[in-house]
Amino acid sequence: MLTSYRFPFPTPSGKWRLTTGLALLGLSFAATAQVTPTTPVYPLPAPAAADSSVIDRQEFATPSVVGMGPSKGLVFHYERVPRFNVASTGKVVGLKDFSSEATKNARFNVKGYIPMVNHPHLKLILGINYEREEFAFRDSPTGYELYDNIEDKGLKTLGAQLAVIRPVNTVNWYIFRVKGELSGDYTSSELSVKDYLRVSSEFLYGWKRSPTFSWGLGVQLGYTFGRFSPYPALLYNRTFNSRWGVEALFPARVTVRYNVAPNSLLFAGYSVDGLNYITKLRTPLQRNLENGMSDPGKTALRTLELRETEVKFRLRWEREIYDFLWFGAEGGYRYNYAFDAFDRTNADREKIIDSKLAGAPYASLELFIVPPRKFLKKTAGRK
Repeated sequence: MLTSYRFPFPTPSGKWRLTTGLALLGLSFAATAQVTPTTPVYPLPAPAAADSSVIDRQEFATPSVVGMGPSKGLVFHYERVPRFNVASTGKVVGLKDFSSEATKNARFNVKGYIPMVNHPHLKLILGINYEREEFAFRDSPTGYELYDNIEDKGLKTLGAQLAVIRPVNTVNWYIFRVKGELSGDYTSSELSVKDYLRVSSEFLYGWKRSPTFSWGLGVQLGYTFGRFSPYPALLYNRTFNSRWGVEALFPARVTVRYNVAPNSLLFAGYSVDGLNYITKLRTPLQRNLENGMSDPGKTALRTLELRETEVKFRLRWEREIYDFLWFGAEGGYRYNYAFDAFDRTNADREKIIDSKLAGAPYASLELFIVPPRKFLKKTAGRK
């Protein structure tokens, strides 16, 4: 599962810049515009070398660029999708089809990021997260084992990650991230690390061409596109001028940024989100042969792997409320590519249920804590 993050840390010049497991990386066009110094952007560019306040020391490369929004230290996020149709088709003998209407699909998550090591040549960031996804259906109970399970218990994720940001020199940098999550419909009494653990990772190597341009290449290993698999990533960060920029991780995310003011930013683009849950059935599902008899070569299904993949086309606004406190408001359209269940009981990992969730609009609200401006000015004063 691909998730986006922003991490704060002071650079050797004393200025805070954004680092990330992913979200500091972006895709842009091959334009060569420069930031206009008369129009403020966040964060402000570093002073010119002629400035007598600059200490003569090496500036290490980072994947961030001038103009990005503030780093997020603690994030509270709530998302809601209104009514949409659900249709499921049994892919093995003995499983029936099902159709209904979901009256609710809501997600709540809390994320926090803690700098563990903060040297000019090495940054270690510890991240923790808790997420809960809930469904409600028009007819409850539905009589369909999968949906009754996730409606009663919800789908939860509890995770931790470690990101290593390594500026190599004035041009090159790399990022390594490993993340472990317990994902599924477990309750506290049912939680088993062995059954619910999901691990993802990525490695990215990049080049910092200027304060407004950084790009890189890498490989990711995770669940962004449903099943656990490796895939390449093209990373590009670019600020074109004092207003416009692009932040993206292709092909998973592309976002155009517009800096309205130092404390107000607009974003537009798309993202691909992959979620992977383990669900345990209360009543085992028996796989049958064509003649209706139980299949002696298959054990009755007790555990399913639920793979959810969706594409969001989104508009987002981030705005400072007061100093260290910001809010984000987002809305758009969600297209569900897959919501399929696979056999986790037998070794063949066969698809058991093929589901289609109708596309629907969505909206989300977010509160997040960032480094206080007074602190940023203080660190800038120690250049």
